[in-house]
Amino acid sequence: MVAKRTIKFRVRRKTNPAIAEVTRAALKNTAWAKVAQMLSGPTRLYSSVNLSQIDKETKAGDTVVIIGKILAKGSLTKKLRLCALSISKSAESRLSETKSQFVPLIEEINKNPKAEGIKLIR
Repeated sequence: MVAKRTIKFRVRRKTNPAIAEVTRAALKNTAWAKVAQMLSGPTRLYSSVNLSQIDKETKAGDTVVIIGKILAKGSLTKKLRLCALSISKSAESRLSETKSQFVPLIEEINKNPKAEGIKLIR
């Protein structure tokens, strides 16, 4: 685990203001500390996760957090709530087939400060 002070230092060096904002919000709540640590690191370590992988690793009704982007390869067979930094347009259109919903990560952090019921996928 990286110290809170180190994460704050790393956030100042981020050039994308959206990522810096999400990291600061995650840092305010200790339950989101792991997410803040991952966001403060290099962007090359962020994940790009396909819908098929999400479908394999989850069960119906889960709230899934992805540090990175959701891609459209594969499909979902169950209703999920997906939270990520971004999502591809084709993946977003496929979510409507299962009535799943995409929520930006900043909204999930603000709505669920205790990080209850989330599943982190890398």
